[in-house]
Amino acid sequence: MRILVVEDERNLADAIARGLRKRGMAVDVAYDGDAGHEAAFVTRYDVVILDRDLPGVHGDRICADLVASGALTRVLMLTASGTVADRVEGLQLGADDYLPKPFAFDELVARVQALGRRATPAAPPVLEVADLVLDPARRLVNRRGEPVDLTNKEFGVLAELIKARGAVVSSEELLERVWDANTDPFTTIVRVTVMTLRKKLGDPPLIETVVGAGYRIGEVPA
Repeated sequence: MRILVVEDERNLADAIARGLRKRGMAVDVAYDGDAGHEAAFVTRYDVVILDRDLPGVHGDRICADLVASGALTRVLMLTASGTVADRVEGLQLGADDYLPKPFAFDELVARVQALGRRATPAAPPVLEVADLVLDPARRLVNRRGEPVDLTNKEFGVLAELIKARGAVVSSEELLERVWDANTDPFTTIVRVTVMTLRKKLGDPPLIETVVGAGYRIGEVPA
């Protein structure tokens, strides 16, 4: 899942980013409204965590512009004001959810995960293919009932391939969905991650390489 955090309180923004990365999410950070507005329209994010009161472009404007653009990005709006009137106004602007500060980090994670599941096409809470089960909320993977220990990036790549429902996912798409903006676009990290993921998942092989196109999880032999 690819997340953008737009928050001018740098310590809070960095803390949110660190916590979400530990949960296996790819996170970019913008510290003002101008940078946040630009980033939101350059990269396709699953969820934007958006502070309402931003310097530069106001959070309300970013939210309204995202909605007007028809983007599938979900918006979780943050604000220091938690009155009912503020929550209603934020939701009327098009925000998908609203969280007043201060908040419990576990609640933030749960709300981000719920919004991520509302992406199009909608992803079920638990992903399954053949004898493989992936549970994003609990960060668990098992095959034939046996647990598989994956790194955060391996987990992210596997989730994206399962969600593609047999379609080919290119290395560029995986890089965009699982890694953040600081990753070298010419890196071989996707190929290396898929290679180690294949080894961990064992036989029969699940991940197919489509030469010149990318990777997919197709029909798995019995």
